[in-house]
Amino acid sequence: MRRRPAAPTVPGGRGPRCSTGLIDRTARQPALDLRRAARRATVEAHEVPEVRMDVLAAHGDAIGAFDALVRPLRDDQWALPTPDADWTARDLVNHVTAEQLWAPELLAGRWIEDLGTVFEGDVLGDDPVDRWVDASVEAREAFLAPDALDRRVHLSYGDESGAEYCAQMTFDLVVHAWDLARAVGADETGEPALVAWALHYAESRSTFLEPGPLFRGPLDVDDGADDLTHLLALTGRRR
Repeated sequence: MRRRPAAPTVPGGRGPRCSTGLIDRTARQPALDLRRAARRATVEAHEVPEVRMDVLAAHGDAIGAFDALVRPLRDDQWALPTPDADWTARDLVNHVTAEQLWAPELLAGRWIEDLGTVFEGDVLGDDPVDRWVDASVEAREAFLAPDALDRRVHLSYGDESGAEYCAQMTFDLVVHAWDLARAVGADETGEPALVAWALHYAESRSTFLEPGPLFRGPLDVDDGADDLTHLLALTGRRR
């Protein structure tokens, strides 16, 4: 499997960055410091008018966190089991990569039926790290496009705003970053602000976490538990 050399770290930054503020395709570390990025958007949460979320910043941080786990994966780690039933690390990265591939298409106004099964099955090919990097950069660019958060997106269950779609993608990245970290023995703690964002997002949507293939339904947890423990419990996971 081909590996790229690491890029130099930007002084004062959280990791190597490219000039666009997106993930650097030559770096092994997350490339974003979206709290300093030029293009930011504070958007109103989906049907929760009293809550405002900087969803683009959260999305960039979530992509960076998942990216930091994918790039260092060794050949012998791709087959490791994950907390997602019957999924290996490769299966998990494949799922998240496929989700990124959908983003530019759906934000361009296309319907799922238009694309059929093009993103089903294995989307990683022989170079899974490269495939993830390319897909995540293209998804990030699509969400950063002018008025992307205001567009109507045709999802499997109905239409949503681009902002809500971005929030859903962000939540998926946060939870699956924990899954991948658990699988490969990496740091599972996550960035506290990003975990808090994901928890608040999940708690504000009563039907978002209904039991299914990825989320097994909420588990009981002590009231005094930290945000990550609460977030994982909402998705049927234990720390």
